[in-house]
Amino acid sequence: MKTRMIAITTVCLFSVAAGNPALAAAGTGQPLTVNIKRLSLDTALRIGKAAIDKCRKEGVSVTVTVIDRGGHPQVVLRDTLAMDVSIPISLKKAYTAMEFNSPTSTMDDRFKGSYNVPKIDDLLISAGGIPINIAGNIMGGIGVSGAPSGLTDETCAMAGLAAVRDDLEME
Repeated sequence: MKTRMIAITTVCLFSVAAGNPALAAAGTGQPLTVNIKRLSLDTALRIGKAAIDKCRKEGVSVTVTVIDRGGHPQVVLRDTLAMDVSIPISLKKAYTAMEFNSPTSTMDDRFKGSYNVPKIDDLLISAGGIPINIAGNIMGGIGVSGAPSGLTDETCAMAGLAAVRDDLEME
């Protein structure tokens, strides 16, 4: 009887494992891994260059930072006459937009009262940052700094994303 129970249990376990190895191994009903799309270096460069080109057409020199999903800079492009301070500002704008999955220009009224999230060192609530969100996949963020107006910064960031959006959506 005991041998028969062991055999039945073994057969059941093997049938579950054969049907879905990830579920059987995890034992929790959850997959063991998660696929996360990442931007290639070439794509991040295209974003940065398109944003720089748009700002040049507007007559301004800026820095563009493209970050990956982990919040790490993947591409930083500083135009010839862009101020040095635009480098860390563009990074913070990109990071903030990616973390909140929202353009930084829409966050001005988001945090009121004593609970003041924007005081965290890596966040900057100032127009010029947009998330890279394609079909529900947050792939990173774009931050632009250096134009006289944050709205110009944001227009340039949006031009950077527009340069690759169709290709990313088709993938």
